[in-house]
Amino acid sequence: MRSEIWALRDVSFEVEQGEALGIVGHNGAGKSTILKLLSGITAPTRGEITIRGRLSALVELGSGFHPELTGRENIYLNGSILGMTRSEITRKAGNIIEFAGIGEYIDFPVKKYSSGMYVRLGFAIAAHVDPDVLLLDEVLAVGDVAFQAKCLDRIRELREAGRTIVLVTHDLAALVRLCDRAILLASGRIVLTGSPRKVIDEYATMGFAATEGLVAGEPASEKPAECCGISFISGDSNPNIRTGYPMIARLSYRASKSLSNMAFKISVYWPSGYLCFELATNSADSTLDVHPGAGVVEFCCPVLSFQPGLYRVDVTIESNGRVIDRRQRCAILHVDVGKLALGDFYMDHTWRINAE
Repeated sequence: MRSEIWALRDVSFEVEQGEALGIVGHNGAGKSTILKLLSGITAPTRGEITIRGRLSALVELGSGFHPELTGRENIYLNGSILGMTRSEITRKAGNIIEFAGIGEYIDFPVKKYSSGMYVRLGFAIAAHVDPDVLLLDEVLAVGDVAFQAKCLDRIRELREAGRTIVLVTHDLAALVRLCDRAILLASGRIVLTGSPRKVIDEYATMGFAATEGLVAGEPASEKPAECCGISFISGDSNPNIRTGYPMIARLSYRASKSLSNMAFKISVYWPSGYLCFELATNSADSTLDVHPGAGVVEFCCPVLSFQPGLYRVDVTIESNGRVIDRRQRCAILHVDVGKLALGDFYMDHTWRINAE
């Protein structure tokens, strides 16, 4: 019996001129398929696609390179594939070479390049096409940290010049920094369209629902102490935890015997896995001992500095530097809108003017 599997189904959206649209979703959601359709690599089975203006796609960087040709020769080859004329390539070649940052290796055959050098040159070429519409597929993972910063700066320049950008990425921080609007895909369908923060929250909720409660460590019967629960409450009269306001985190535990030199840790992560902060009891100035029975460790945070959103929580209990209980993805911290934070963090501050 024949069965059909649709990579995308009933997907319809528009991107305005000068807008930056982000597309997120778990592996297999259909993100890369959308870019292949938009770039003309794949033809749609049904429906139609309308693109106005010159398009450049950074989908598979360096895919048009010839390994026996030098980097300089591949600039002309790949540039022509991307739609540039020879005179245009000649005019931009110096900027492309400088942007790629591979120095004298530009006149070596690209088969001798490292994978990082290969994709750096590919991005440098594609980023100088000056398209009306730019398609980006996980290209922010290119090269080292310094080159990634150059990539972000170049994308910002294109945005400021009024270019239209469609970005597929798992880098949620980049999604917030670069995009005006975002789409969440799941199983080939659009689940949500909205602001990057709103879409990230829904994306995180879907991911947390699939993994919440996973536990790593010894069987419960063999643990001298274990975590029994984790909760977060507001530190003021408002019932919601908010950016810029107090928060209290409570870790409840049970010990089966007396333990010395204890450490209780609550680790809070972005959905992407980046560690935001860690609350811990261990200190160089004092030690913590516990006795058999139940207890609660309470962490008081005078000002919560993180942006609104959903965060993944891990818990660790240690004794004498040895992990005796670890709970991964055991809770979710939901931070609501509070004080205005325009960057990644809210920084509590005061100000004054000193007259001369």
